Amino acid sequence: MRYQYLLFDLDGTITDPKVGITTCVQYALEHFGIHEPDNDKLEPFIGPPLQDSFEQFYHMDAETAKQAVAKYRERFQTVGLYENEIYDGMADLLKTLKEGGCRLAVASSKPTVFVKKILEHFDVAQYFDVVVGSELDGSRTKKEEVVQEALRQLDPKGQASSGQMVMIGDRCFDVQGAKAHHLDSIGVAYGYAAEGELQQAGATFVVDTVQQLKELLTR
Repeated sequence: MRYQYLLFDLDGTITDPKVGITTCVQYALEHFGIHEPDNDKLEPFIGPPLQDSFEQFYHMDAETAKQAVAKYRERFQTVGLYENEIYDGMADLLKTLKEGGCRLAVASSKPTVFVKKILEHFDVAQYFDVVVGSELDGSRTKKEEVVQEALRQLDPKGQASSGQMVMIGDRCFDVQGAKAHHLDSIGVAYGYAAEGELQQAGATFVVDTVQQLKELLTR
């Protein structure tokens, strides 16, 4: 196989979390008297750290954004977490890679505790050697930091070459996280990137479907 160490983003890459994430953002915004009925407008929240998104898209200061994140999680941890679907063919791809001797990691900006619950919910947790997300206290939210920790756990002795590793994700943040550590990146256009976002970020490859991703990884 082309790569032996594979880091996967979660949202928009392994699963489609749109309903859960956007509905929880709506819930948080309502707390501040902001009514946003169109959850399509909230798709940019899928991928980057929540705190950054509330600050950027709704011009909240850091403290208000922190409160918005807490409100978001109030609903997400019990309901929104499971308003989610695994992409068709993804479980089979993960199984194929694992059986082929690859080491797999999840590198997500979502808190690790939620990432693990989602992987277990979709019965794919067994395919991952390492699961790294952010912390609930707001630390390790940047993708470069997440990738760094995932690499440390995936290859603790530092024996693998960067050419054996790849980051797979649907947003520019995943590509940037890979670049920060001199890794190849595969952008998955079936996720939530804007038109041309992955190419502009400099993804090594861009695929349109899970099947194309499988063909690239297993050839």
